Amino acid sequence: MTLNMADRQRRTTIVDVARAVGVSAKSVSRVLNGEPNVSPDLRDRVREAARSLNYHPNALAQALVRRRSYLLGLVYENPSPSYSVELQLGALDRLKDERYHLVSLPIRSVREHADEVVPLLRAAALDGVILAPPASDHPTVLDALDAVQLPYARIASTTMLERGPSIVLDDVEAARTIAEHVIGHGHRRIGIIKGNPAHPSSMARTLGYTQAMAGAGIELRADWVEQGFYTFESGYEAAQRLLARADRPTAILVQNDEMAVGALMAARELGLALPEQLSIVGFDDSEVSRVAWPRLTTIRQPVYDMAVSAVDVLIRQLSGEPSQTLTAHRFELLVRDSVGPPPPANGQA
Repeated sequence: MTLNMADRQRRTTIVDVARAVGVSAKSVSRVLNGEPNVSPDLRDRVREAARSLNYHPNALAQALVRRRSYLLGLVYENPSPSYSVELQLGALDRLKDERYHLVSLPIRSVREHADEVVPLLRAAALDGVILAPPASDHPTVLDALDAVQLPYARIASTTMLERGPSIVLDDVEAARTIAEHVIGHGHRRIGIIKGNPAHPSSMARTLGYTQAMAGAGIELRADWVEQGFYTFESGYEAAQRLLARADRPTAILVQNDEMAVGALMAARELGLALPEQLSIVGFDDSEVSRVAWPRLTTIRQPVYDMAVSAVDVLIRQLSGEPSQTLTAHRFELLVRDSVGPPPPANGQA
């Protein structure tokens, strides 16, 4: 098939594809829309012609005809690059064979801009939206979405689980499990670096830690709890404060891997051997946990799989199919190299 210069300069239309195949534009439309009762031979010829002519459907025209944009939004705030990438990869892979396209909408602070989130989504003409933390738990955002009847699915929500489809992980149990692992090595002087207080996951993980410590008869000392913000820098600075104490803890429970690696660096700068003089654990199983040294013991949160589930539930909603209101994913404790027994009482540097 040979195209002249004029053909190359103008946009290929469905009529051009139909002419090349020798069928009607309606038949081509049926093939491209994946409708049933189309012969395999016709389907193959139409797809081959579309590829040869570099035909791409006009998304705006399709949206006007069908009153749908076929755009799904992904709202997230988490500053961890690994977390954000896993979210997007999961959503994109699930959409690979669908008509829908993903629009990523990072929000600097959902807490500060909650009133602006839904107007932004409506301006983007989305058919539906996937909410990652903390938007997935923000009542202002959920109220506004319900008011405009924009379908949504919630990832890692911890509160108001009756509101919309939720993809959940038990943060409390996960945090309790990793804290019990540390306690099982003999640690009783345990510090905590908390995540962003705007994220309900931080409260849930703190609760899990405290349950494990209370179960072992260990006092949670307020002066061994430091505030972080789910970033490397905040973990580094929080660990500096903890480790500067004369009575520093022998183990630190850190609420995500980015902060945990910051804590590792702070310990290294003080000349502490890990895990011989200090044990550190993270949460998430992000890539950085696998390349840090020592490799981090952590909780695997299946962010990719949770994003896949959220897209699946949302597409079912948009198709009018029944969908689960609650989809639970399992965590996994990954034991690596960053936890050991506490040093002798006189072994602090």
